[in-house]
Amino acid sequence: MRVLVTGADGMLGSNIVRVLLEQGYQVCALLLPNNAAPTLKGLPIEKRFGNILDAGVIRSVVAGCEAVIHAAALTDVWPNRSPLVRKVNLDGTCNIIEAALYHRVQRFIYIGSGSSFAPGSRHAPGDENSPFNGNQYGLDYIDSKYLAQRAVLRAVQERSLPALVLAPTFMLGPYDSKPGAGKMILAIRSGKLPFYTPGGRNFVHVRDVAVAAVNALTKGRIGECYLAGNTNLTYPEAFAMIAEVTGTAAPRIKAPATLVKFAGLLGSAHAKLTNKPPVLSYAMARIGCNLQCFNCEKAVRELEMPQTPIRKAIRESFAWLRANGYTH
Repeated sequence: MRVLVTGADGMLGSNIVRVLLEQGYQVCALLLPNNAAPTLKGLPIEKRFGNILDAGVIRSVVAGCEAVIHAAALTDVWPNRSPLVRKVNLDGTCNIIEAALYHRVQRFIYIGSGSSFAPGSRHAPGDENSPFNGNQYGLDYIDSKYLAQRAVLRAVQERSLPALVLAPTFMLGPYDSKPGAGKMILAIRSGKLPFYTPGGRNFVHVRDVAVAAVNALTKGRIGECYLAGNTNLTYPEAFAMIAEVTGTAAPRIKAPATLVKFAGLLGSAHAKLTNKPPVLSYAMARIGCNLQCFNCEKAVRELEMPQTPIRKAIRESFAWLRANGYTH
């Protein structure tokens, strides 16, 4: 089977491409024009170039592929409201859907977001039946991922798109070239994060999500959503683990929620004045003060998603960051 992977050079995409190759699939990687894609260097893949906002180009890119794993997205959370983020994540996904329907692909895997489901506590974690409540944060990234998920599921119901949704939680691991999640590890390693917030979240090894995405080509149920995560940790628990792996001291100061949110307000205000992204926005401060726990047993059961220990995910993430010059 020939599989098109959008967002193939991202952290998750780079891992998906490798898992596909390991399992004997032929891989077409969709990349933006003039993208050297260093995380894919040397891999035996076909590179196709185009922007998911160009419907005509996307239709030609999907040609000859039996399946699509759509991982491309803009993850920017500043500014809170971004027409480009909404356009890429929603309109781009709709273009991919139309191309997949036109070419009658056998499987369409949409990489969504855990934020499209309401999280819970450790004792009552959220799951795939928890209704979306992420609009409370006023972030186009969260809203657009949910709307794109709805578009995929609507295409399943109304137009028989053979799709399912894989919604990752907070991923850690190699090929984090942006870096994204790796910023947390780098901040603790460098001692630039002296405090922790009252919240927490579900963490997962990025390769586990990649395996689930590839398994979804032959497993899982059309029209279903699968939260792809592993372990629920408070921030002090996660930071202590990161500190242990990176050989540094863990943040010991607990910042009260009111102080964190006030700092976020100041950060957002300063960013608007300077046109520079804030270290901490008000929306991200609010998210950081919440406990975002999920039950991800459905993906483990139906997609045979592995559950690699989070300490190993941190270790492999840090090793990759260090090997690629992000830290010393």
